[in-house]
Amino acid sequence: MERRNFIKLTGASLASLLVTKYIRAERPSSLLRMPESISILSGDVFLPMQSSDGSLWTCRDIIVRLVTGEDEVSVFAQSPTMPLKEVQLSWKYSTPQQAKILGDAWERTYGDMGFAAKNSTRKMPWYCVGHSDGGTVCFGVRTGCSAFCYWRMTEGDLILNLDTRNGGDGVLLGDRELHGAEIVTTTGKGDERVFSTVRRFCRQMCDRPLKVRQPVYGINDWYFAYGNNSADLILKHTALLAPLAINPANRPFSVIDDGWSLGTDFSRTNEKFPDMPGLIGKIKDLGMRPGLWTRPLLPKPGGNENLFIKGRGKVLDPSIDENIQQVKELFRLYREWGFELVKHDYTTFDLFGRWGADMRDGMTTPGWRFHDASKTNAEIILLLYRSMREAAGDMYLIGCNAISHLSAGVFELYRIGDDTSGKEWKRTRDMGVNTMGFRMVQHRNFYEADGDCVGLTTAIPWEKNKQWMQLLGQSGAPLFISAQPEAVGPTQKAFIRQCFDDASKFLPVGEPLDWLDNDLPAKWRLDDKVVEFGW
Repeated sequence: MERRNFIKLTGASLASLLVTKYIRAERPSSLLRMPESISILSGDVFLPMQSSDGSLWTCRDIIVRLVTGEDEVSVFAQSPTMPLKEVQLSWKYSTPQQAKILGDAWERTYGDMGFAAKNSTRKMPWYCVGHSDGGTVCFGVRTGCSAFCYWRMTEGDLILNLDTRNGGDGVLLGDRELHGAEIVTTTGKGDERVFSTVRRFCRQMCDRPLKVRQPVYGINDWYFAYGNNSADLILKHTALLAPLAINPANRPFSVIDDGWSLGTDFSRTNEKFPDMPGLIGKIKDLGMRPGLWTRPLLPKPGGNENLFIKGRGKVLDPSIDENIQQVKELFRLYREWGFELVKHDYTTFDLFGRWGADMRDGMTTPGWRFHDASKTNAEIILLLYRSMREAAGDMYLIGCNAISHLSAGVFELYRIGDDTSGKEWKRTRDMGVNTMGFRMVQHRNFYEADGDCVGLTTAIPWEKNKQWMQLLGQSGAPLFISAQPEAVGPTQKAFIRQCFDDASKFLPVGEPLDWLDNDLPAKWRLDDKVVEFGW
């Protein structure tokens, strides 16, 4: 479609958006107009592309093709001879000075979410939301895309970058065309609350989330054991809290966290867990469902170094089929043992050598590639995730330190923030409350949004943990509790019983009512009641 067929907007604002509204088959949609410019990053500088019609852009032998659909614009790229690092699209766009802007995160959040003033250098992964007196506008890409996508709002421009790197260098596409991303947009409707607009937009970005059959809740030993666990401790923890789950139609999970495996071999147990199938049976006898933590990209001791990521240490390269098969065998083994839920961790850090909080300037260091250099990082990660999903069968999967936009529609649950704590309340407040406030828009739209555990220990004041437990239990999100026995008295047991009962049922999604102005939302709508917290 030629540029002249799109409405030309001048002096665009948050209220006018960069979309054309139209009706097709009686279905309202939003259509992003074609960008004013496109550039590609192959070496160290961005090279401008040329176009005669706004839909086909060229630079040397690189071609970027834009295709319009029902409510999206798809970005395709060909680069037969040159390594391709990024594709950058730019639209003329004026953001009101008073606008508040919200972006997402590559993987988990790190206590850094919130609406903020426009910042021209700020990279906003996956989507961005702008709100002002003129209304609310959302720009994003659909989940499951083949590039790491981020937005920026500068003076007079809206910019979208598709990071198509393989490892730290440009992808070598060869003769194939890459379907990089599908761009989608929306605006607020009438007096629709901003939270409702963004939730609706999340549904637009992910039209096929993987649903749980019943709400997921339960216990996890990490935040009082911190790896110093054993089969006996797991059974004591399970026996302590299982009687507090009173809904016979939906039993809780008891998740065995790190400390059970034989070194980096997550197919074998250590001496503290001599009989994993037997332990699983005892967990079930106590009235809970067995869950397990694992780190799937670490090689077994003595592993073939040719299967490692070159220059990245001892990490399995998921672009090698033999490693994918090894990961799939791992998840099949957990299913054979009898687990009903597996929480996989560290895949982002193991692949890129960085936590999400350190990816503001780049996903990883330059100078390395995966074994298969013809696929983008996003494509390689999607292959890994989908392989886990296939091997897991009907086990629930929780992605932790996984890529958010690539987890949606693949895993039932997703850890939305960095670790909370059984030692320090400030960490739970920053990593738990903050991330719940700004990622509950994704709950049930991308996945079940897991805000992490209540570290119920003697080191954290009960009046603080009680509030955190209430937020998780009444928000409709997963509730997991790590309970140090010494911290569980009659008062705590009574409240856990209530929160377990709440968490076992499908409740309305909790809404932060002061999220536009408070990075630690204290006023919430929970189960259709307004609750104020004192974090």
